[in-house]
Amino acid sequence: MSGTLAGTGRARQAAAGDLPGGSLAAVRIRGLRRTFGARDVLDGLDLDIAQGEFVALLGASGTGKTTLLRILGALDRHDAGTVLVPETRTVVFQEPRLVPSKKVLGNVTVALPRGPHTRETGRRALAEVGLEGHADAWPGTLSGGEAQRVALARALIREPELLLLDEPFAALDALTRLRMHDLVGELCRRHRPAVLLVTHDVDEAIRLADRVAVLRDGRLATDERIAIDHPRDSADPRFAALRTRLLTELGVHRAEPVPQPTRDTAPATAKESPA
Repeated sequence: MSGTLAGTGRARQAAAGDLPGGSLAAVRIRGLRRTFGARDVLDGLDLDIAQGEFVALLGASGTGKTTLLRILGALDRHDAGTVLVPETRTVVFQEPRLVPSKKVLGNVTVALPRGPHTRETGRRALAEVGLEGHADAWPGTLSGGEAQRVALARALIREPELLLLDEPFAALDALTRLRMHDLVGELCRRHRPAVLLVTHDVDEAIRLADRVAVLRDGRLATDERIAIDHPRDSADPRFAALRTRLLTELGVHRAEPVPQPTRDTAPATAKESPA
């Protein structure tokens, strides 16, 4: 395998660079290539993510979104290019992936070294996601939204420099998903990791991210900063305009607007029947 996957503190300094505004890069990818058989899923991809920046990645199924996330999380290899990432990385998957034999508190602290303050640290993490009363619950008793909150607490308890989100809201109902959006946005602004969210949901990407990118043909087809203050309203014309641009990049054809009746074309009203 050619290329570099660096995860040390020294490598992190190597990744720090001259991003716009003088920001330091937590993630720096140059010329990334990943091949499956004869197909280049990632083909010379370049991407920077600054410290504390939230980037959402959109793309059709099979375009390599999850492959990129897995490479950044050291769950897959790459065939060429350079990948510079911080040492402390955590992943939240679409499924919570809780350990059934451990209670909620044990799941949250599973990656922490044992010590006198471990349980207290875990309880604080649960309080952050609104589950302070569930420390002694078993995973099987949780709702889907509660289980995903536990997974989020487990990811953030280590104070990661890079948080990878692999469609973590896809299996949730619409209302729970919106609540999770608010929670994740609040926690990421508080903890300030670099974040890469992989999603198929355009509104979700716009609602949460500082930047949104579209992956197509193994490279970024677009990479746009979102100049809308939080909290973002989907009724905002800027939100709607960005949604339209992104859907166009994704190859989704919008329906033609239905013509509104004018005075000359207004439908005739039924005549009154004679008495």
